[in-house]
Amino acid sequence: MPDQTPGGSAAGAPSRPAPLHGIRIIDMTSVLMGPFASQALGDMGADVVKIEAPAGDVVRQIGPARHAGMGPIFLNTNRNKRSVVLDLKHPDGVAALKRLLADADVLMYNVRPQAMARLGLDYDSVRAVNPRLVYAGLFGFGQDGPYAARPAYDDLIQGAATLSHLIARSSGDIPRYVPTAMADRIVGQTAVGAILASLLARERSGQGDRVDIPMFETMVGFVLGDHLGGLTFDPPLDAGGYARQLSPERRPYRTRDGYICALVYNDKQWAGFLAGIGRSALPQEDARFASFASRAQHIDHVYGWLAQVFEQRSTAEWFELLEAADVPFMPMHDLHSVLDDPHLQATGFFQTVQHPSEGTLRSLRLAPRWQGARIAAPRLAPTLGQHTEQVLGEAGFSAAEVAQLLASGAAAGTSPQRAARGEAQ
Repeated sequence: MPDQTPGGSAAGAPSRPAPLHGIRIIDMTSVLMGPFASQALGDMGADVVKIEAPAGDVVRQIGPARHAGMGPIFLNTNRNKRSVVLDLKHPDGVAALKRLLADADVLMYNVRPQAMARLGLDYDSVRAVNPRLVYAGLFGFGQDGPYAARPAYDDLIQGAATLSHLIARSSGDIPRYVPTAMADRIVGQTAVGAILASLLARERSGQGDRVDIPMFETMVGFVLGDHLGGLTFDPPLDAGGYARQLSPERRPYRTRDGYICALVYNDKQWAGFLAGIGRSALPQEDARFASFASRAQHIDHVYGWLAQVFEQRSTAEWFELLEAADVPFMPMHDLHSVLDDPHLQATGFFQTVQHPSEGTLRSLRLAPRWQGARIAAPRLAPTLGQHTEQVLGEAGFSAAEVAQLLASGAAAGTSPQRAARGEAQ
């Protein structure tokens, strides 16, 4: 595929390979947390082989689609991967997977470890096949606690990690979930860091390792970093919770003709804001506005006052005033307006691509950019089993062995229907 070269070295075009070029990842994960992580690794240049059951990743079925099994969440979470169908309930499917693991660098999985053990894919068994392998498990709970064998989903973890409680505290006593798979993506991103650290350690030691990335513990740490508050101390200094984040007035501000997201935060920003609206004397008139500490102590009043002020001008007027005052602000986008954001347009974040089976798609660009590394144009999300024969062949399976796996149902490849739609291997 052609290389994208958004950044260049001082001498010209990037000359180094992508950061993870040469790393082979066998990705047994499905749904969102694991696939989000493996996509990030694929975006960095790793060769990600997505192992799917014959029915495929269930996320293939979510959302509107031009063809069955190619829904939008799947398309946006599985680029830069190759799809191999193996039936791991079939002993030949497990044997084929172990052959793929023999020269792989990372195995990612998100089934419960007990299920991996039943398949003969526990860490000790896999380490016997490849002692240099990084064995990365993304699952619900740490394996040394009473929840170890429980299944977990994003909604459950959000609630258990206090997010729903905090939403209720800040917005009228109705607990809700954040309307995005926040836990899946945060834990997935945590897994990326853990896998990269494990690969670095392997370069030093020559040995792989098992790394567990549990959802519950990761998210509790993520949330309580802000909200443990006075419960950090023994005895506690308060009931916990970060007051600014929990203020019911912490929300986009209504303007005369819409909404704006603005944060008047430090003393310099307050001075610029108050000068812009002709209220520079307010900190002398009202002690609640006199300093960062006093504003934090009276945050509900301060945010309520700001809400009234913002209603007095149009959104465009606020954009101009806040820009001049160097006060941070952003538009409050909806799902349509964000597509036309001038910054995202200028940076090429949204790209129009041609998928071989799904036609014209809007693709989301990899956010990190390297100065000297070549980042290849993305491999678009694969159809189910699109690369089975290709990957098995690369692993040393003979044509006869591949045919036998396909005939037995231990593996599945490109169906005649997909081939008729012109999907490339």
